[in-house]
Amino acid sequence: MRRVVDPFERYQSPLVARNASEAMARLFGDRHRITIWRRLWIALADAERKAGLKITARQIADLKQGAERIDFAAAARYEKDLRHDVMAHLHAFADQAPSARPILHLGATSADIVDNADLIIMRDALVLIRDWLVNVIDALAVFARTHRALPTLGYTHFQPAQLTTVGKRAVLWCYDFVRDFEEVQWRLDHLKFRGVKGTTGTQASFLELFDGNERAVDAVEKSVARAFGFDACEPVTGQTYSRKVDAQVVNTLAGTAASVHKFANDVRLLAHLKEIEEPFETAQVGSSAMAYKRNPMRCERATGLARFVISLANSPLQTAAEQWFERTLDDSANKRLTIPESFLATDGMLRIVTNVVRGLVVHPAVIGTHLDAELPFMATENILMAAVKAGGDRQELHERIRRHSQSAARRVKDEGLPNDLLGRLADDPAFREVDIAATLDARQYVGRAPQQVDAFIRDMVNPIRRKHRAALGMSADLDV
Repeated sequence: MRRVVDPFERYQSPLVARNASEAMARLFGDRHRITIWRRLWIALADAERKAGLKITARQIADLKQGAERIDFAAAARYEKDLRHDVMAHLHAFADQAPSARPILHLGATSADIVDNADLIIMRDALVLIRDWLVNVIDALAVFARTHRALPTLGYTHFQPAQLTTVGKRAVLWCYDFVRDFEEVQWRLDHLKFRGVKGTTGTQASFLELFDGNERAVDAVEKSVARAFGFDACEPVTGQTYSRKVDAQVVNTLAGTAASVHKFANDVRLLAHLKEIEEPFETAQVGSSAMAYKRNPMRCERATGLARFVISLANSPLQTAAEQWFERTLDDSANKRLTIPESFLATDGMLRIVTNVVRGLVVHPAVIGTHLDAELPFMATENILMAAVKAGGDRQELHERIRRHSQSAARRVKDEGLPNDLLGRLADDPAFREVDIAATLDARQYVGRAPQQVDAFIRDMVNPIRRKHRAALGMSADLDV
């Protein structure tokens, strides 16, 4: 009796089970990949038929009829004997379309199928990443617009610095993702089909098939490329396309991961300050022991995924460096891991970021409390200028402010008492002509931050929204 395998007995990748979207997981699934292999075999045979080889329309029709009916069990049986996955699936396909067996894979090497399929999948995966980035950019722009003028403490070295606004900080995050969007779009615009080039990339086998007719060989390659939406093929290859392509794509994803890491870390720090928090479900549990906890678990997960993708960026570079002459096979096992997992993890982290941004919770009262604690120090320059205009000596006034500031700081740090700097200045006769209360409007200290938000959304975000309107509104609901 055949034993039923319990799915919980075997490891399952959390990238698929917990993070990546269904769309991305399907792109890298075996069924999708092998279906593309079959479509490539059909496109090659059809192009060769149109270029003059003795291949019949009936053979093409038989291949098309069986293209979606993949017998994975039969392929597994073949691979057990052949130890070659492409040949295993080639035989399984031929079994379903026996009339086409003699002409399948004619003139091709495995890379003519596998490499082109990988490029098709990477292109489609990059489109999905681009669309997630469009949604992240849009969500951050909505958030930034809403809070464009809300003053908040700016931090350098995580120490209070000059004021900014919540919206301005959000467009700093957004601009990183715009850069990532542009980089992904560049990769899409310049990604080429490997083409139909044979064993070492010389097209010798195809030249032999067409009796030295180079135009026919070119026509076959262009026909197959067009069938999959590619305008250009790699001008030269070895057996494979250069593995630098994989390295460049994964490093593009790693750049996005760095932006996610930065954003998620900032939100985690803001959650510690109780100024801004990620969404938290009604029944969500923050800690198994500390019932009051509201941990930023979504941003923490995004940070972990980002770190993983950044760490993967080195691997395809090593693979590209290691390829000997026209090709070695040490790329295969590594490529089967790094390419899908880079995309799955990036897809997952962008889902999380989209979900978080759409549900960010802002606490203006806490932000205001933090401003009240620091604003007296930041207002001193305005107070100094006003006192000088009223006839005071700039150097003497500066020294008085310095002494009062240090005393107020000691009171805050050593005694845990409120900042009384403004009271000290109000009691100092040197500042009696200054309307100190008028210096406490935080909006005076944010510079052009609100206008910068408006300009950024107008100039950088809105063109992306207009061009990729169809991508907006992707569901970022998280399953777990």
